[in-house]
Amino acid sequence: MATILMIIMIGLLLLGFPMMIPLATAAIVGFVMMFDGFGQMQTFIQQMMGGIRPASLIAVPMFILAADIMTRGQSADRLINMVMSFIGHIKGGLAISTATSCTLFGAVSGSTQATVVAVGSPLRPKMLKAGYSDPFTLALIINASDIAFLIPPSIGMIIYGVISETSIAELFIAGIGPGILILFMFSLYCLLYAYKNNVPTEEKASWAERGKSVQQALWPLMFPVIIVGGIYGGIFSPTEAAAVCVLYAFLLEFVIFRSLAMADIIQIAKSTGLITAVVFILVAVGNGFSWIISFAQIPQSILESVGVNEAGPVGVLIAICVAFFVACMFVDPIVVILVLTPIFAPAIQSTGLDPVLVGVLITLQVAIGSATPPFGCDIFTAIAIFKRPYLEVIRGTPPFIIMLVTAAGLIIAFPDIALFLRDLAYPE
Repeated sequence: MATILMIIMIGLLLLGFPMMIPLATAAIVGFVMMFDGFGQMQTFIQQMMGGIRPASLIAVPMFILAADIMTRGQSADRLINMVMSFIGHIKGGLAISTATSCTLFGAVSGSTQATVVAVGSPLRPKMLKAGYSDPFTLALIINASDIAFLIPPSIGMIIYGVISETSIAELFIAGIGPGILILFMFSLYCLLYAYKNNVPTEEKASWAERGKSVQQALWPLMFPVIIVGGIYGGIFSPTEAAAVCVLYAFLLEFVIFRSLAMADIIQIAKSTGLITAVVFILVAVGNGFSWIISFAQIPQSILESVGVNEAGPVGVLIAICVAFFVACMFVDPIVVILVLTPIFAPAIQSTGLDPVLVGVLITLQVAIGSATPPFGCDIFTAIAIFKRPYLEVIRGTPPFIIMLVTAAGLIIAFPDIALFLRDLAYPE
């Protein structure tokens, strides 16, 4: 049955259907094969509805809405200006500022695609003018934006937490260490690139200019403080933090900065509603598909056939990294999390792996795959936003992919990179 379902999904994808159609079709075919018809179809529908019932998922549209408000407002520009004022003058400083701005905006929005738009749009012209090549610039933007998938809040971690019943708060704090590690690796590469290509430096900002930029960025910088401080201070849950972020973003852009008018709410609501609808349909259909393959014991069969169950903890982690990385090169990250997480669940449980560590590695692999050819979703976001051809967008990606894969290897070898802050916040 697994082969039939795979053929259906690949076939419909090649025919150009959106991901929800192949996923739903394969799930329904699997249901009919197991139950000999549609007589018990209400069971499948109940499983689909159960997938979007967890209260934690309310955080997803909330963070999407907050990110949309900030992307259209001034928050991103203020964060960028602050970073530029401090490190823009050093060698490779503009590129390092781009990576740092992506990280900071990721800590505000939780969305890789929102980060590509918010940070890439103003900084790409500056990097090109400064002498950076367009392939390097585009690759830096789409890969640095993937740090947003690791730094809290992370929509990918929310989806994984719901599917695997893992603490979202623990996942959030565990993503901070790997995110900082990747930022350091990217910054070092930017420095070497600037020296190798003799990229000129920017004019050094005065301390008065730096003070002004910090003052202007203080309000946006409160977002990570609210999210991380509120959650780990026991003030509110991750879901409540998302609602607080929406309120804060609204007050910031509509009242304090006055960068948006009330008429913009309609367009923001439409955009958020559309993205949320797509995400929740995928989650519902993905949960139904996961139930089908679990009921048919397909995960156990697949893992036994490739010998993952006997590989030990490190072997299972490597298998997870490879599977998620390859899958996200072709399929939407949310779908990959929904489909593959249940497949590896038996091996994760049998080897006693920490589900938080697994969640961080899965989120990282999803982020890598999102910026990796041939069909990484961030690549096509960059194509749409920057109006550049496909080959030019992907030309500079190999060094960044190597660094991200290296980061995954370091996390496997040294789990405390991800778990140190988690263990501090949640001692046993």
